[in-house]
Amino acid sequence: MFTAVIPAQNEEKSILAVLANVLRLPVGCIIPVLNGCSDRTLELIRSIPDPRIHIIYFAQSLGIDIPRAIGAVYARHLGAEGVVFVDGDMSGNIYTNLEHLLQALQDGADMALTNCYPYITNRAKLTNLVLKFRLRLNRELDLLKTLGLAMPTHGPHALSGKALHTIPAIALAIPPMSLVSAKQSNLKIKVGTSIRHEELRSPRKHRRHARLITETIIGDCVMGLALAQNKPVTRSLGRHELLGYHPERRFDLLEQWEEAVAAENRFYEQHLIIPSTPLKK
Repeated sequence: MFTAVIPAQNEEKSILAVLANVLRLPVGCIIPVLNGCSDRTLELIRSIPDPRIHIIYFAQSLGIDIPRAIGAVYARHLGAEGVVFVDGDMSGNIYTNLEHLLQALQDGADMALTNCYPYITNRAKLTNLVLKFRLRLNRELDLLKTLGLAMPTHGPHALSGKALHTIPAIALAIPPMSLVSAKQSNLKIKVGTSIRHEELRSPRKHRRHARLITETIIGDCVMGLALAQNKPVTRSLGRHELLGYHPERRFDLLEQWEEAVAAENRFYEQHLIIPSTPLKK
């Protein structure tokens, strides 16, 4: 059984378009992970009468990337053979790309990525800065020829069941760290599909967000470089500590969720909305 995980925070404008793509995929379970939603995202998802939809709902914000790890932990618990991740704001016509990622898993890949920069275009200054560090990390991992600038930080991607059990949940919440973990565990990593960033149709964000997300991704890459080089993990670059959104990541709730899923305790039940007839593991 393949599974789809959809992190979402206030995505009422795009969630139905995302689900329109995902519902057509050969997946046995669809896991929207809602965190800190104050709009109609939950209502819209619940309006779709599909028994494959298992909603994980947190009233508080989990922070960037934590929802992906939350969904991965649940997918692993269900015994998923593989999982495809697609953000709740990726409303573009990317069904074929998602198919390609699942096909890559069927063909033996453990981590299948999307190349969101298939050719050179005029890029903003912040984009070029981020890509510089993505290039450095992929080169350090000896993956530059294989992946180019692709990284689980950007675009939909997929993991095999083996990867779900191999890569720690905390690494899944820091995407470059998950790439390092996959490489160090000798997992099979490849680019499964290509799509220009603009075709994802993720909405443009304000300038402050652009600056913070840039700092987050670069800091994540710095952590990945340190881990790859067997050095103490840090987010510092020279005299600058690259925090971005990192302090908002709720690693405490991820740890609590992982323990709760294993025990299927009250915390697990409080945050899970499942169909009246649950899927068999």
